Amino acid sequence: MMKKIILFAFAFVTLHAQAQKKSKPEPYAQTITTQDLKKHLFILAGPEMEGRETATPGQKKAAAYIESQFKAIGLQPGNGNSYQMNFPVYQDSLVSASLEVNGQAFQPDKDFNPIVNTNNTSTLRFSEVVVVRDNGALDSIKKMNLTGRLVLLTSNLKQERWQSNPLFSTLISKGVGAILLVEKNYPRNASRTGNQMISLFKRSVSPQQYTISEAVYSSIVAPTMPSVTDILANAADVDRKNVADQIKIYQANILLETVKTSLKLESSNVIGVLPGTDLKDQYLFITAHYDHLGKRGDSVIYYGADDDGSGTVGIIEIAEAFAKAKAAGHGPRRTIVFMAVSGEEKGLWGSAYYTSNPIFPLEKTTANLNIDMIGRSDTDRKGDTINYVYIVGDDKLSSDLRPISEAANKKINLELDYKFNDPKDPHRIYFRSDHYNFAKNGVPIIFYYDGMLKADYHKPTDTPDKINYPLLAKRAQLVFYTAWEMANRNDMLKRDIPLNR
Repeated sequence: MMKKIILFAFAFVTLHAQAQKKSKPEPYAQTITTQDLKKHLFILAGPEMEGRETATPGQKKAAAYIESQFKAIGLQPGNGNSYQMNFPVYQDSLVSASLEVNGQAFQPDKDFNPIVNTNNTSTLRFSEVVVVRDNGALDSIKKMNLTGRLVLLTSNLKQERWQSNPLFSTLISKGVGAILLVEKNYPRNASRTGNQMISLFKRSVSPQQYTISEAVYSSIVAPTMPSVTDILANAADVDRKNVADQIKIYQANILLETVKTSLKLESSNVIGVLPGTDLKDQYLFITAHYDHLGKRGDSVIYYGADDDGSGTVGIIEIAEAFAKAKAAGHGPRRTIVFMAVSGEEKGLWGSAYYTSNPIFPLEKTTANLNIDMIGRSDTDRKGDTINYVYIVGDDKLSSDLRPISEAANKKINLELDYKFNDPKDPHRIYFRSDHYNFAKNGVPIIFYYDGMLKADYHKPTDTPDKINYPLLAKRAQLVFYTAWEMANRNDMLKRDIPLNR
């Protein structure tokens, strides 16, 4: 009797797998339409969502809308009985800040600013500064004792990219006391007392971080170091073999002081699940972040239509296509998890929280397909600008990724552009969206992206009327076809390429 049961079970799995191979994904891909994408996006990137900033009423309205769509599609709740996975964030209010060099006081906004969400209330005094020209200094920094010391970086690196910079990450790991980063955009518009920032984790131990003007920099190093303008203009000329050319130590009495208050708030990822069949205990994640930059005052809204309203409506439509396939008897073999992520614009917080507290085992997650901006065209792209997508990360962790991706694209015939996949990509795109938190935990990923939109990126002018909806639909269909193969193939994707962080 037992032998008959085993044979029956084997026959069922075999027949189901064969049925899935014979089923055609094309009819379901065609349900991803420009009309539906446009309908969803004009709501998500509309004024009522107030820019969807993390832990604000606008973000919660957007989460409620996405949840309503997941329910209507027929997805199951992904967090027990809930479609939302809440995570804490901390709203920090700056009360005051001070910076002095050899007794000379500098002014906030005119000369410096604390990075409020990384700083604790503290008063620090230093008698020397380690000045780093951060071109080629990483190996030297690794050999230095920097515990509790003050480090000044002469870099044009924008502060939202600090966390993905290897030199910066090394300084954090070595326990520096504080970091100063020279920036050229001073003076700034005056910040209000009580200006609020948000952070995911309260840091009990963290280096204090400040941006400073050239005037502050000059007061520390003058007259022995070049100006910041000269350093940035001649960055390639740094002698990387000469430690003295990379790192200098200056004697200076420096006071850094920050006073702030903190309030605990909450944000959420929205998670809907389409259960699999014979491989239901393996998972495919399809993600996009739904948060954006919110609003300034009562009238200026950062709509975030492309970034990343386009990816969010993309996963809603992809989820609906898979649900229709399941209703027709062609459901996926693996469980597909659709996760709309919050906190991406603040530093990949929602995906960091999920991968630190996974609901579904990461070792059983075959891949993450992440979509962040697929509705427009790169203003700097050479050649075809209306039939392409940038593919990032498909050669990083699994040799299965690119063959599957390129085979799926034969149904769409987009140009797959690997420009941002280059390890030397100066924009470091691979590290800057939610897929990275899956990748650093070993999950194979593909990231879909439309490029650098200089005119509208992170500006109130990123509006839904500027989206190329036919192109958005084609890109979403590519993700669908890729996901179809990953969800239905016999084996999970190989993890055969060493993780390169």
